[in-house]
Amino acid sequence: MLREARMKVGRVDGDFRWRGGEVSRLEGFSDAVFGFALTLLVVSLEVPRTFAQLAETMRGFFAFAFSFALLLVVWEKHYRFFRRYGLQDGTTVLLNSLLLFVVLFYVYPLKFVSTAFIEGVLFRRRGVVVEASEVPALFTIYGAGYVAIFAIYSALYLHARSKRHALELSPFESALTDAEIAHHALLCAIGLLAIALARLLPIEIAGLSGFTYVLIGAVESWHGAREGRMRRELSGSG
Repeated sequence: MLREARMKVGRVDGDFRWRGGEVSRLEGFSDAVFGFALTLLVVSLEVPRTFAQLAETMRGFFAFAFSFALLLVVWEKHYRFFRRYGLQDGTTVLLNSLLLFVVLFYVYPLKFVSTAFIEGVLFRRRGVVVEASEVPALFTIYGAGYVAIFAIYSALYLHARSKRHALELSPFESALTDAEIAHHALLCAIGLLAIALARLLPIEIAGLSGFTYVLIGAVESWHGAREGRMRRELSGSG
């Protein structure tokens, strides 16, 4: 599998060579699972029969769009990893299977939290019912799924790092792989902080723990700046 990945170096992602060749059965299966997860976001919707029902459905558009965007982010990370490294060994298959399991299992919690948050903020209404005493548990469930996804991505990059010699990674590619490990570890830390706040804050304000996720923007900005700096410093050394 590693030799096949080295032989299939194709297009370039910035200064990162793409080792994924033809779409593998592993990637094809994964894409099917992501497509099914997206379907689950809308499968419960019925065709409106009155204008009032149509208006009710349209109010759910923003929660659907938010959930859809988050799943696309997870899929894009999956796509980029497999294009970069082309790994299909047992460890990769196991980690990928865990990732797909978490994605499918957490589709409904994602939709539930998105609906509760967006409808509460935009429409000042309760599209879903959440009692104040249930908020800590809700954010713990949501945070656990979030942490699991990015922990698996961090593990995937750790595995790719362990194969860096077999994959013949350049100095830039090795540095970027290390940066991706730290990047996803920090994203995990945000989820863990949100869970801790949800459990520790008074029930009346436990919902504020959700705003911890705005730190994702800061982490992404930091990672983007760090990657740009590495490209300038190391792109010519590979």
